[in-house]
Amino acid sequence: MTDVLRTIQNHGLVPVIKLETADAAEPLAETLRDAGLPLAEVTFRTGAAEQSIRRIAAKVPDVLVGAGTILTIDQVKQAVDAGAAFIVTPGFNPRVVEYCVKNRIPITPGINNPTGVESALEFGLTTLKFFPAEASGGVAMLKALSGPYGEVRYIPTGGVNAKNLGQYLSLKNVAAVGGSWMVPADRIAQGEFEQVAQLTRDAVRLVGDIRNTG
Repeated sequence: MTDVLRTIQNHGLVPVIKLETADAAEPLAETLRDAGLPLAEVTFRTGAAEQSIRRIAAKVPDVLVGAGTILTIDQVKQAVDAGAAFIVTPGFNPRVVEYCVKNRIPITPGINNPTGVESALEFGLTTLKFFPAEASGGVAMLKALSGPYGEVRYIPTGGVNAKNLGQYLSLKNVAAVGGSWMVPADRIAQGEFEQVAQLTRDAVRLVGDIRNTG
């Protein structure tokens, strides 16, 4: 396991962030850090993603920042050049995965079935994004996958929230969960970072409570 993946597992929670403007990147990163979650997956779903990652990496270096929704090798290059420490993809693109593995770039590719798991294992990857989690069978599917693939750990994302978080984190094959409920795009866009801070603190506390009673 890489240091990046170990850090993600230690926190148990990956905030999946959509930023419409890079101006929000630095205050958001500071908010996450101060609320106890120095971790950010900035999705390449907007034109502000690359510059947002660059600003976080440069201005808030104690926040581990990665790039999500990566679809191409060019996007990998852009993200890494901007300072992204890890790559997350929604699906399993062999070319993107191969590029990252060859260049020793931590990558968590998205899968939602046994074929995807075995494709990842061919590249030596054992920590994978399970996406879209709820639509792909959720907890029941992850339990089913645990039998034949006991060494694989997952980061379920998609439909995961404060209400079902405990069901996922109680599974031995779940390393962490990804979600956006603590970083709502509308609050970020309006500069309501204190609300984001409270949501994040609540999420961090919830993860801690679940792990302590698990």
